[in-house]
Amino acid sequence: MFELSVPLLVLIAIVVLYLINCIKILREYERAVIFTLGRVGQVPKGPGIFFVFRPIQQMVRISLRQEVLEVPAQDVITRDNVTIKVNAVVTLYVVDPNAAAIKVSNYVYQTSQLAQTTLRTVLGEVELDELLSHRDKLNLRIQSIMDQRTEPFGVKVVSVEVKQVDLPEQMQRAMAKQAEAEREKRSKIIHAEGEYNAAQMLVDAAALLAKEPITLQLRYLQTLTEIGVEKNTTIIFPLPVEMLSMLNKLATSAKSADNKPAPGQGDPK
Repeated sequence: MFELSVPLLVLIAIVVLYLINCIKILREYERAVIFTLGRVGQVPKGPGIFFVFRPIQQMVRISLRQEVLEVPAQDVITRDNVTIKVNAVVTLYVVDPNAAAIKVSNYVYQTSQLAQTTLRTVLGEVELDELLSHRDKLNLRIQSIMDQRTEPFGVKVVSVEVKQVDLPEQMQRAMAKQAEAEREKRSKIIHAEGEYNAAQMLVDAAALLAKEPITLQLRYLQTLTEIGVEKNTTIIFPLPVEMLSMLNKLATSAKSADNKPAPGQGDPK
């Protein structure tokens, strides 16, 4: 009786260990694609606890969490024949675990290769200025193209962000000179506009003073008051330009009168 019970106990122990080994527990963000005799099940299992009876069944674990994929730096020639290096960041997650397990061997590697080719294709169709100024628009375009190409194997591309654009050193110097010239141009325009506005206001002030001459006298008194506040002993009297012109005319007429010959002093006969 005892001799017959030992093989039975061994068999029971083997069955118990086998069942324990068949127990699988998946976290909330994981799903299991079950292959039974090589054929995939209709619905992925998980999360929670379930049995996988090996070797009849096999399990492929798929994570549903978002993954960040860094695209290596790519050499891109833009439409205006400028060579640059561009890298990007792709955010993705799995929406169909069965397709991700069956249709591709490695969906992360597949998405990485698609990101590299799409990045070179899209950026090669635009000019450098558009790449630098409309980066958001290009990001959306790359994301849309990649999302269409990854949909068949159950991957959703959430976003694509161009991370860094490396320009040649000569191009950086040229852009720096262009930016400096643009700033100098704006400063000259602002200075010219200021001069124009000041001249316009002086014209308006002169027209106002011409209508009311007494205002010039008031301005003169105000100037004297400002000089007196500074405890200055020097008093400045403004001399109108019209008076200088009148004095100049008087001097010229007097000089002409002196140069005329006196009456009766003609040439000798």
